[in-house]
Amino acid sequence: MSGAGSDWVGGGVLTRAQAVVAELTELLGVHVDAATTLTGRAALLGLQRRGRISAGGATRLMPTRDGWWALTLSRGDDLAAVPALVEADAVPDDPWPVLERWSAERSSDEAVERATLLGLPAARLGETTPAPAGIRSSGRRSAPRSATGLLVADLSSMWAGPLCGQILAAAGATVVKIESPARPDGTRAGDQSVYDWINHGKLSYAVDFDCEGERLRALLVAADVVIEGSRPGVLARRGYSPETLPGPDGRVWLRVSGHGPDSQRVAFGDDAAVAGGLVEASASGPVFAGDAIADPLTGVESALAVARSLQRGGGETIEVAMARVAANYAALPATPSPSAGSPQPPPPNPCAAPLGADNAAVDAIVAQRSSVPC
Repeated sequence: MSGAGSDWVGGGVLTRAQAVVAELTELLGVHVDAATTLTGRAALLGLQRRGRISAGGATRLMPTRDGWWALTLSRGDDLAAVPALVEADAVPDDPWPVLERWSAERSSDEAVERATLLGLPAARLGETTPAPAGIRSSGRRSAPRSATGLLVADLSSMWAGPLCGQILAAAGATVVKIESPARPDGTRAGDQSVYDWINHGKLSYAVDFDCEGERLRALLVAADVVIEGSRPGVLARRGYSPETLPGPDGRVWLRVSGHGPDSQRVAFGDDAAVAGGLVEASASGPVFAGDAIADPLTGVESALAVARSLQRGGGETIEVAMARVAANYAALPATPSPSAGSPQPPPPNPCAAPLGADNAAVDAIVAQRSSVPC
């Protein structure tokens, strides 16, 4: 994608996103505004485009000997790992100048490989090729259906998976936002308006994954749709997977990851976009396109994948990778089309439920579903 400017989202990306939400309207009867979905967080937080610094400030595009790479330092553990990354005893409070000098002396592959070994979110520009979502059938289909009245267990966090859950909630599903009290969704710690925007209208269910596993298991078994956003294999090792948990006919299990089911790499929206090559060109090199753009694009694409699966009768596990979604959008033809312009604020939303506020209601829903003969 090329043509850096004041617009937050380029025309080809917006045109494709508009087609996605139009199909969501057709399949689920829900209206989603594409421009607001892609730029709403920036509007809520008052973010500005900053070239090779991401709008949120946590990710940087840096040159290497043979190209470009992106590194995200959004968590305390990420910052703590920087000395090990650059092989120094300590780094200044602002580590970026040190990182830029270190990057310039290495290849992109070397930089990403070392960052990955330390668990840091990193990506080489354009490393991911376009690919559709992976779909695997369990053979247990139901009649075609919409989202109305379905029970959705949303185990995801941050933006992409929760946005998919929000769209299903707007389409009439009962969406349960599942969080561990010890590790709640990270967006709860940020600006409350962002959390409310993505999670209002969901039931909040707080459960200790280690000590209250049976309660969580019962909910997942009862759910018509499960949204998973952990690194591949994390929940499966706890016994929570479509292969090990029974469920209703037609269940759809959505797995959202950074780089696909075969990768343990951590990813956030900005570095995942870089992996897919979804950046804009400038005179001095690539710059970020939009705000964590792989997140909202993955959210709407995931919702469409679930809606299509429901129309097929479900009974499927769907694998969606943010980097692959970004690569798909980066491969779009460079044709003139409308852009999103300035960030579009979402309409005022009700506050999302406090952590665990709906535990009793969710337990009652699960008990009622469990008592209904199959």
